[in-house]
Amino acid sequence: MRKTPLAAAFGGVLIAFYLAAAARVGARERDSIDWGWRFIKADGADFAAPQYDDSGWQRVDLPHDWGIAGPFDPKGDGATARLPYWGVGWYRRHLPLHAAQPGERFYLQIDGAMSYSTVWLNGRKVGGWPYGYTSYELDLTPFADGHGDNVLAIRLDNPPESSRWYPGGGIYRHVWLLRTGPIHVGHWGTYVTTPRITAQQASVVLRTTLDDEAAPADAEVRTVIYDLDSFGRHEGPVVCEAPPARVRLSPGSPSVVSQDLFVPRPRLWSLRSRNRYVAVTQVSVRSAIVDTYETPFGIRSLTFDPRRGFLLNGEPLRIQGVCDHHDLGAIGTAVNERALERQLTELKEMGCNAIRTSHNPPAPELLDLCDRMGFVVMDEAFDCWTIPKRPNDYHLLFPEWHDRDLRAMIERDRNHPSVIMWSIGNEIPEQEHPALGVKIGSELVRVVHAEDPTRPVTSACNYPQSGFDGFGAMLDVVGYNYQWMHYAEFRRAHPNVFLYGSETASTISSRGCYAFPVSDDKLQGLLPKIHQVSSYDLSAPYWAWPPDDEFRAEDDNPGVGGEFVWTGWDYLGEPTPYGSADDPSRSSYFGIIDLAGFKKDRFYLYQSRWRPDLPMAHLVPHWTWPDRVGQVTPVFVYTTGDEAELFLNGKSLGRHRREPGEYRFRWNQVVYQPGELKVIAYRKGMHWAEAEERTAGAPAQLHAEADRTRVAADGRDLVYVSVLITDQNGTPQPRAINWVHFAVTGPGDLIATDNGDATSLVSFQRPDRTAFNGRVLAIVRPRRGAPGQIVVRATAAGLSSASVVITSHAP
Repeated sequence: MRKTPLAAAFGGVLIAFYLAAAARVGARERDSIDWGWRFIKADGADFAAPQYDDSGWQRVDLPHDWGIAGPFDPKGDGATARLPYWGVGWYRRHLPLHAAQPGERFYLQIDGAMSYSTVWLNGRKVGGWPYGYTSYELDLTPFADGHGDNVLAIRLDNPPESSRWYPGGGIYRHVWLLRTGPIHVGHWGTYVTTPRITAQQASVVLRTTLDDEAAPADAEVRTVIYDLDSFGRHEGPVVCEAPPARVRLSPGSPSVVSQDLFVPRPRLWSLRSRNRYVAVTQVSVRSAIVDTYETPFGIRSLTFDPRRGFLLNGEPLRIQGVCDHHDLGAIGTAVNERALERQLTELKEMGCNAIRTSHNPPAPELLDLCDRMGFVVMDEAFDCWTIPKRPNDYHLLFPEWHDRDLRAMIERDRNHPSVIMWSIGNEIPEQEHPALGVKIGSELVRVVHAEDPTRPVTSACNYPQSGFDGFGAMLDVVGYNYQWMHYAEFRRAHPNVFLYGSETASTISSRGCYAFPVSDDKLQGLLPKIHQVSSYDLSAPYWAWPPDDEFRAEDDNPGVGGEFVWTGWDYLGEPTPYGSADDPSRSSYFGIIDLAGFKKDRFYLYQSRWRPDLPMAHLVPHWTWPDRVGQVTPVFVYTTGDEAELFLNGKSLGRHRREPGEYRFRWNQVVYQPGELKVIAYRKGMHWAEAEERTAGAPAQLHAEADRTRVAADGRDLVYVSVLITDQNGTPQPRAINWVHFAVTGPGDLIATDNGDATSLVSFQRPDRTAFNGRVLAIVRPRRGAPGQIVVRATAAGLSSASVVITSHAP
């Protein structure tokens, strides 16, 4: 059947929806209604009224985060980035809901709105959902005028002190309008499992839920399976087909149809080969197709072996994962697929293969990307249950909403091959009250098993006793936060239970900052005068550890399945150790990559562990220290080699061989002299890799580089332009703090700048900011429907300028 692009009538564009977890084609249409909303951050009794004049409101496109524009409050709550995310906000949108056929239904689908969302259509309350991370659907049909203009109004009420990190504010994920007939596949109405997999054949069980909003009817359900290419498109002929299933439908009573299919010579989904299929289900009544529904899925097997670790398709796969919050740095929490893709691309370069969605259900786009790019996912529901961590957090919702929120997450996400386990909570305080914790947790485990018995249930446990009492016993697999010292004890006590590090390290550092003298005391390494932390990668809060401790514990306990490091990227809020009202910091120091996307030294330490066959070497620190001539300046080397020799101005400072349990080479007594610092790494006696650092002169030049020079003119794509400051010879100047200004000409807009400095309270929307240790970033968005050349120019007083040219093309 022909698809009608509704978005064109709404002044928007048709989004390529094949990436959605359950894309809709044929007799149904699902289109973005992200464009052209009116917004105000205020409250008013008449804002939902159709006749209300909203012409004075701000015009915004969704997804939208109302807090990221600031301004920062220097005395505000550091835990939530000192940004104004709280308050009441309203959105209004006119929808021409013209019913094409009698009985046509209209549904509003909201991927995420922060928070306590309530929806009105034509002045009548439709419904809502309080948890800002849950995706949900509302039936607009009883409230819609099918022959004229309809006014959609959405109110959000985001409380202060509701989160331990920056949650954002607003409708920060996509909004969709679904048109379908009265008989159709229900919301997230398909569930695919692959219970038996061999090289010759894989059995596929598809369970489809049908809704009937009309009269009793006899329906026929047919399903065929196709290969799916990397862009989410059908590829090749039909792979297999299920015999038609017939069902008697009754109005208001969902009906479930089960179908068995057999895929010959299945192509398995894995991190190397992201093979996927799509089940195309057609529902017919009296030989007429009334609905078509597509379900992408993958065929793979999961095994959690206490002795061999995690196995994907029968092959051991060490979890090399990171935890990440949902914000996207300088653009806030407003979801953007390109921004997510950039994050995952840098993590994959490091060797990361797993993502933990800390500590809430993620945006659907993240899981789509993990399916396509090859990551496994720990999908997490809650940060707390009944005992609060902050006065207005999820504990207020838990008694009434936990069942619906948990089921919504699982029903939405369970067809993604990347999802390998469900987490029911993070560092739940009920751990300290085992009877209460087991009572609540057991209920949540039952819900998960009822919705999806194919994946294990876990929780991120930060109390060591949780692994030895009933709290841990109720879980299918046990995750430990910062408890590497108990791995061996747990393995002895529970040899038949799978164990992994659900949150590890929490090392803190600032890119390009170093503290002297260098200390192995994890509580040292702070630079309190400038509110930064040393990048020698030895510093951590009292509960946390440098990376080496986790590495050593996993090597000593090979059955441990791997780790999720806190965190992959820096994030807004939680600026430990500088979170008080007297400190200026607004974002975290935990990231392996800073908020702007620039790699910290730790990136290369993890790369040296997670990509052991990659020839690489990295020196710590930089070698521009005019104030340290003649002083001891220790040098660390991160490398995949088994030996390394260090040279200063051509003179060898010694060759070291890696010892068991050693993850970085250290030359602790190097005396600083300007010039060239170089390391040559060896493997099995042969040259393997090398790296060098040179002393830089005064800042003289800007060098600009775009992450891509060809982008789509769709109003959603992004270009990240990195600027590096060098001396006149092109040597990076690692201490430069010059003020850099960005200007954009052509069909593109500068939407944010950043430098990775956790202490900066300069608005992300400013076109200029100081470099932080020699680097600064601009984010540019091409204009929708306006292809052409975009020029991004960076200038700084006294330095030579730089520019990049980007081609924006019709999508």
